[in-house]
Amino acid sequence: MVLPLKKSVEELEEESSPLPIGTYWQLVRRKFLRHRLALFGLIALSCIVCLSVFGPLVASKAYDEMDLLNRFKPPLSAGYLFGTDELGRDVFVRIMYGGRISLFVGFTSALFSTGIGLLIGLLSGYLGGIVDRLLMRFVDVMLSIPLFPILLILTMVFGSGVKNTILVLTVFGWMGVSRLVRGVVLSLRENEYVMAARVLGTSRLKILFKHILPNVMPITIVSLTLNLSYAILAESSLSYLGLGIQPPTPSWGNMLQRAMNYILATGLERTVPWWLVFFPGFMIFITVLSVNFLGDGLRDALDPRFVSES
Repeated sequence: MVLPLKKSVEELEEESSPLPIGTYWQLVRRKFLRHRLALFGLIALSCIVCLSVFGPLVASKAYDEMDLLNRFKPPLSAGYLFGTDELGRDVFVRIMYGGRISLFVGFTSALFSTGIGLLIGLLSGYLGGIVDRLLMRFVDVMLSIPLFPILLILTMVFGSGVKNTILVLTVFGWMGVSRLVRGVVLSLRENEYVMAARVLGTSRLKILFKHILPNVMPITIVSLTLNLSYAILAESSLSYLGLGIQPPTPSWGNMLQRAMNYILATGLERTVPWWLVFFPGFMIFITVLSVNFLGDGLRDALDPRFVSES
């Protein structure tokens, strides 16, 4: 009599295997899906991006449409979900439009600064010698500059606006990425497969972009998320100080800046318009928190040591 198998062959193989079965990216996906905070960050960030990109397309009001009869209306009153500001403008609509600007500045400057840092780190780590010394001394000089005062001076000199804000954040946001990438490349260039490629006469450019670049992409992706959160905070800070995105174009930072004028000037004769500060500040907080959670999950999932232990 043949007894029925309680477990399939695939399950038995998976239990007996010392490492998880599947390709590297399948293992990364499994590890990432088990990271609850990273999943929360991904879902929250996706919702914020969708709200900012598609919300204004279906909004019934423009971000600069005024209703002077409904000034300083609190949330959930007079048909306004997040209330109105000092000119009767819909705060919810302005939050969506402001998200477009803040996220565009954050994503764009993070992509540019990460790309610059990746290129400099690759060249410095692989070429070594005088090139490495010159590039790293330049990075040391850039890191020694007090960042925020320089950001303020540059925005005052070159002017504010979306393009100049992206330019300033890009110029001073690549140094950390370059050092991280350089450290990884220094270890990779001594590996056997890289040395074998050199012996076979493979060109430096091909070795750099075919054999080394794919192995530094995990740390580059994590650095991109960190740069994104930094860029959103920096843009909000500059706009709050009046040196970033200028009204009437809304951003979360300049919405906070304008709101604080009315919060501080409001006396006891009128209700403090707390919603003008709370909603832009909460959007900045939840966005940066989601990006940091996402970056933490990607770091754990993309690291081969963590993958092999999962």
